[in-house]
Amino acid sequence: MDIKDFSGTGTAVALGMFDGVHTGHRAVFERAESFGKDGAEAAVFTFDSESLGSKHGKDYRYIVPNSHKLEMIREAGIKNIYCADFSELKDYEAEEFVKVVLADRMNAVMVVCGPDFRFGKGAAGDVAALKKYGQKYGFEVSTVEPVVTDGDTVSSSRIRKLLTAGEIQKANRLLGYRYRIKQSVSDGNHIGRTIDFPTVNQKFSEGQLIPAYGVYATETCVDGIRYSSVTNIGVKPTVESSCEPLAETHILGFSGNLYGRVIEVSFSEYLRGERKFASLEELKAQIAADIKKAEASGGI
Repeated sequence: MDIKDFSGTGTAVALGMFDGVHTGHRAVFERAESFGKDGAEAAVFTFDSESLGSKHGKDYRYIVPNSHKLEMIREAGIKNIYCADFSELKDYEAEEFVKVVLADRMNAVMVVCGPDFRFGKGAAGDVAALKKYGQKYGFEVSTVEPVVTDGDTVSSSRIRKLLTAGEIQKANRLLGYRYRIKQSVSDGNHIGRTIDFPTVNQKFSEGQLIPAYGVYATETCVDGIRYSSVTNIGVKPTVESSCEPLAETHILGFSGNLYGRVIEVSFSEYLRGERKFASLEELKAQIAADIKKAEASGGI
């Protein structure tokens, strides 16, 4: 929780899960920041994405790990963040959440959210209830309509569907940036070196959404330098009998040991589905073909 003491300063609080920090979320942040001219300091209330196993009774898979989400919120200009573990507040009734969190802890004078925002135990509270409690506890409510991009309403659920279908370019348009994995590099089986295509492995966090298995044109950032790359998401069926899903990236023009380092891999195009090859030679030939395809399409 990064929230400071706001006992002397009113806040304009952006409310939401903000998973993926997409263009719709950024519109909510911008609305909260707009109240700075009236003396209200912009802030965010959100839940730790990794503390939710389900949402509204459905299985919940977050787009980015919580630490990455908070980093992107700060990059969007919001420095004051109250990020709560869901277990801490899940039994708060709607009015209790408003009083304890928004009024007492955050000193809200303005609350900003989408028109479908729900809150409180069992998601019992809606925007109408939020406005009613706002009159009681001294804040106004400003709703931000959903952003529409290329005829698609921007939402985290829509982006999840696109990612799991391998529609990375559409997902990127809704996100407002290229989908990316920012994780530490884990040790692998070093098979890539034996076929002249060394790779770095990045594991997904528990509960994280895994995009469609397959090969993608990507870009990898190491020490501020961006390299073209090709990434396979999946279980490496050619070389492993059983493997947890991971992202395995070959970085063009880079040599060096990245084990234990946190690197960022950005996805631009889905090239093909994951396949099992009869031999390492077949795999080597296909990787070379994937690189050529990515270069020809402008994906890298």
